[in-house]
Amino acid sequence: MSLLPELSYPTQAQLVSSARALAAHRPAVCRLRQVGVSRAGRPLHLLSVGNSRRAVLVVAGAHSNEPAGGPAALAVAERILAERELRTDTSWHFLLCADPDGASLHVTPAPRSLFDYHLGFFRPAGEEQPEWAPAMLPPDRLPPETRALTGVIDELRPYLQVTLHGTDLGGSWVQLTKDVPGLAEPFAKSAAELHIPVETGASDAAGWPASGPGVHVMPAPGAGAAYPSMPDDARLSTWYHAHRHGGLTAVVEVPMWASDLVDDPAPHPAPAAAMRRLAGRLLRQSRAVDLVLADALPRLEGPDGPLLRAARWGLELVPGLASDWIRTRPADDTRAYIGSVDAFSRRLPLRAAAMLLRVLRETDDRAAPRLEGLVEAWSDAFAERFRARWVPLEHQVEHQARTVVTVALHARERHGRVG
Repeated sequence: MSLLPELSYPTQAQLVSSARALAAHRPAVCRLRQVGVSRAGRPLHLLSVGNSRRAVLVVAGAHSNEPAGGPAALAVAERILAERELRTDTSWHFLLCADPDGASLHVTPAPRSLFDYHLGFFRPAGEEQPEWAPAMLPPDRLPPETRALTGVIDELRPYLQVTLHGTDLGGSWVQLTKDVPGLAEPFAKSAAELHIPVETGASDAAGWPASGPGVHVMPAPGAGAAYPSMPDDARLSTWYHAHRHGGLTAVVEVPMWASDLVDDPAPHPAPAAAMRRLAGRLLRQSRAVDLVLADALPRLEGPDGPLLRAARWGLELVPGLASDWIRTRPADDTRAYIGSVDAFSRRLPLRAAAMLLRVLRETDDRAAPRLEGLVEAWSDAFAERFRARWVPLEHQVEHQARTVVTVALHARERHGRVG
């Protein structure tokens, strides 16, 4: 019984409808309940399969622009129902979307190109992201989505939390808050079978130890950050909340478009010079967006909406990040890492430009055509530089689903049996 759309990413309404049908089909072992509401009053739904005290929590939709997680969560739920041995001593719980407000604003369910993807792009400012808010806000200002997520973790006390993420263009990798021995081999095998490159030098994991290709273990609290200016310290995020109960978190990343340029472990001939060059381009492109924003801002009426807040937040990160890249030694000297930083340096101004473009289009602002030209040119250059190729949705979902189950089985061995 498959409940997943075949051609495009499902909407939140479709995900909830599929989960409700699944619960109705197997009511003895499957149930759906509301565990909170968003800032705008949208419900947060938790699908549970099995009745054991030992629990796995799977979180989808923490970033609104990473839509494969929802269907991947449902694919895992269907597998757990089909394979009884996976739930004999483990219950599985699926937060279908951690940020339903954000999901309602990202509006490209079936993107045809990177340009098409960015025309409907939305990713909220850091303090409005459920998983990252604790790294940027005091406890009394956390958004309700974050409180709902941490409340579920405290209720279930999972030995493993898996949070499903994605990247627009690149490869697949895993981030762990504690090592899970044995994961790297089956992870790489799954990626190879589905023609998804393993991103061996992911900039998101800059400076972290690796337990295998594409499997990165977060440094202990107190270790220095590769990019000191960035505010989003993973060790202060909800990923570490599971540690309060003896658990760990795995973050599974899968690309929408793949690039075979992100898995080259060969040394880069001049990494420091490359980082300086990428920092320079980052500053130039961000400055181009800043100029459009400065021109249009006097014509924009009313308070900042989420799109404008997110665009400005991204632009504000640029000076510090560029300085990090220029002044500090590269965290990794491989071609894969420099390629990942190249992609990162393109994303920040492109995403800011895309969200600002949506704001200008809504008001039919005269600056919109000029900004649209930048978004199109930068999207096309990004795709061309990295030789982007689309990863079929069913492959994105299958790789994430396989990795979730594999992490759970390997982490269970270290967790031990419970009564």
